Amino acid sequence: MEFDDGAGDGALRRRRRGGPLRLRLCYGLAEFYNCVDDLIHLPLTQQAFVHHKHEKLVKEVLDGSVKLLDVCGTARDILLMMSERVQDLRSTLRRRSGRESSMENKIDTYICFRKKVKKDIGKCLVALKQMANKFGSSRLLDLDQHLSVVVKVLREVSIITISIFQSLLAFISAPSKKKWSRWSLISKLVHTGSVACEGRQDNINEVESVDAALYSLHGRIRNKNSMVNMQTAQKRLETLEVSIGGFEAGLECIFRRLIQTRVTLLNILTH
Repeated sequence: MEFDDGAGDGALRRRRRGGPLRLRLCYGLAEFYNCVDDLIHLPLTQQAFVHHKHEKLVKEVLDGSVKLLDVCGTARDILLMMSERVQDLRSTLRRRSGRESSMENKIDTYICFRKKVKKDIGKCLVALKQMANKFGSSRLLDLDQHLSVVVKVLREVSIITISIFQSLLAFISAPSKKKWSRWSLISKLVHTGSVACEGRQDNINEVESVDAALYSLHGRIRNKNSMVNMQTAQKRLETLEVSIGGFEAGLECIFRRLIQTRVTLLNILTH
């Protein structure tokens, strides 16, 4: 079985240089997996895996790879659904005239979706934490020296992957450390009765910023002074859509690398 990720290393490096830290980490992790694949392709590594293919540690590596693929796939699905709803909401807000009830329904739908996303992400974060706790539970004593090094590297890469997934999922779930009520969330962004300018935002990511703008707009659409809030919501939705697009591309790249690594391991162990 052969794998082609469809993206050249040059293009990957160019995308990695720009964008938010989380996005750069995604592309950096994808490049890291390229190095891991090179390590696995070494004849000495392949011989060690074949010789010890029934060992518990080799099974740990394979089980870990499929679990990371599952989490990565779930995160991609969440981002895709979120992107669709953000686009739908932006389109609805642009068609303002005579559609107040439609806009309120769309905002309600988005808020309900966000609540469901937080629950789904909570389950993913629990699964990631359990995975992180399991890695390293099996000791490497009396193991082939080269295989021991490879397993250590794969464990470290898995821990880094889990950490990046946790960061990304926490970003999507925002806020991650503290539950915001409708009014406590708005109070961070509202000043003298209207949503404050972008420069006043303090440690609030794009997802939370959109949540606050929509909560502020909800129930006030028919108000003649709602235009400023509506324009703010549209602007923040546009920013969020761009961020989601970048993260989707980054996760797609990681997903391809995870598949590549798993395919390489399976090819070695089945020949």
